[in-house]
Amino acid sequence: MKNFFSRRLSLFAFLACVLLGGVLTRHFGESWDELQFYKYADRAHASYAAWIQSGEIITTGNTYDNYGPAFVIFTSSLARALRALNPNWLITDLRHFIYFITFLAGIWAFHALAKRWMTQLAALAAALLFVAQPLFFGHAFISPKDIPFMSLFLLSISFGLRMADSVKPVSFDSPTPSVKKNLSLLTALWLASVIGLFAATDLIHSALANLVQSAADGEPNIISLLASDIRTAAPEIYVQKFFVLFLQIRAIYFYLFTCLLVYLFYRHIPSAFRLLPSVLPAAILLGVTTSIRILGPLAGLIVTYYALRNKGKQVIPALAIYAILAVITMYATWPYLWPNPPARLVESFQVMSQYPWKGQVLFNGAYYASNNLPISYLPYLLLIQSTEPIWPLFVIGLFALRRNNFALISTLLWFIIPLIALIATRAPLYDNTRQIFFILPPVFLVAGLGVDSVLKRVSRPTVRAGIVALLLLPGLCAGVRLHPYEYVYYNSLVNNPTGKFELDYWAVSYREAANWLNRNAPANAEVLAIGPAQIAENYVRDDITVISETDSANKNPDYVIVVARYNWEKELYPDAEAAHEIKRDGMVFAVIKKLQR
Repeated sequence: MKNFFSRRLSLFAFLACVLLGGVLTRHFGESWDELQFYKYADRAHASYAAWIQSGEIITTGNTYDNYGPAFVIFTSSLARALRALNPNWLITDLRHFIYFITFLAGIWAFHALAKRWMTQLAALAAALLFVAQPLFFGHAFISPKDIPFMSLFLLSISFGLRMADSVKPVSFDSPTPSVKKNLSLLTALWLASVIGLFAATDLIHSALANLVQSAADGEPNIISLLASDIRTAAPEIYVQKFFVLFLQIRAIYFYLFTCLLVYLFYRHIPSAFRLLPSVLPAAILLGVTTSIRILGPLAGLIVTYYALRNKGKQVIPALAIYAILAVITMYATWPYLWPNPPARLVESFQVMSQYPWKGQVLFNGAYYASNNLPISYLPYLLLIQSTEPIWPLFVIGLFALRRNNFALISTLLWFIIPLIALIATRAPLYDNTRQIFFILPPVFLVAGLGVDSVLKRVSRPTVRAGIVALLLLPGLCAGVRLHPYEYVYYNSLVNNPTGKFELDYWAVSYREAANWLNRNAPANAEVLAIGPAQIAENYVRDDITVISETDSANKNPDYVIVVARYNWEKELYPDAEAAHEIKRDGMVFAVIKKLQR
């Protein structure tokens, strides 16, 4: 009965969050670089057709390519479809609602993991504590990368553990020794040939280019035999034609060989196919997670440890299929890899580990380069951006963690070791802790163990409910005070973060600034927007013209919107009248200044 009640309560909490998200979504503004991500999504989506037709992909020429586009392509396509059904919503709001639903899917996975570690009530409390963190809740509506990656990471682990639990031994008794040998040889040949053909894409392209150029120069070779006009046509035309032909032949080879292998396994080892219902979803999630950020395989490592620890050698066939399908999914959802998979994977890992961000980071009242932050940067931010109960509960939970080997190893692999590595290597970081959200769920799982320890000492249900409510109260109160800027949260250990820590670094307050201008600006007003002008342009009235900094020469705007970052709100246009401030809880996020024309 208790479990039934807890399940119903969990479902009610999830549905309540969905409804709340639907109500709140249109309060949140677009984030600074969000538009660029969807331009990247359109280019990546167009790369599928371009690769088939011309053997080329469309790149952005910057670090966006080092993120797989699967999530933003999915979000872009779904948001457009929903817009067709409900044109009253802005496309940005529909994207934000999809982000939030993705966040809730991650919370569902978190809750599923928590139930493995603690009682139903404590698991629900841990999930609610997670949702009630203003830092996460605020980002959940505006982040197209950090929150989705964290959620997919959680989903990858949750489905991976379910896969490991459901795996049954694969019987190799039915095939004869000769059939086993032939299947082993064919599988090895398939792996070697597929890896070779796809990994060597760039080498094959270079070889074809050299052959075409040699034939164009008059040297006899296979190209000169196939192309009679090679000496008169542009070599680039034939390089492209033969490369596209190679891609077509490779695709046919992969399809036919894979079908043959699948048929042979189905005929001789049918028990292997019983693995697919559990392996396939876990593998696809891991592949997509990895294509979003190259650190996704960490989820696979945790799953592999769990599977081997619980099932031993009998799980190896399932893990092999899991890994192969995950790699195929990663490759298929990340066009940037296609021309040269090994080199571009290495490049993406290097970019993600040493991200070339040139801005300055405000921390504890001083500015630092992103690759020269104090050792205290992450620990102190984790302390002051979590609600007050989290770290005391974490400490209590550590005592219970010793009794759960998998929970202990997971916490080490997922949180402790990555955190130490980030601090020790001085990895470039900026915008506070958002890049490391994916390593933070174990903090709340261990805190959930702390909640479990506390609740076990209390027998009365009403007292238990009261304790959970009190634990949630700091986050809920802060969320109400800061809305819709919950992501700019600092707890009571920081008296006033203004001038000490980053505030609205994504300039989402430009939506509220645009709304103020819609109510107060005269007809046909011109507004200069410092930084992300596209955000203000997305929300202003049709008659208001928004001017970006790059287009501001010889302009005479009526107003200027300045985000409160790098002290711009004070240093830019210091003599102009401050017509309105966007602020919460004593923190100014943006200023609208009236200019003299």
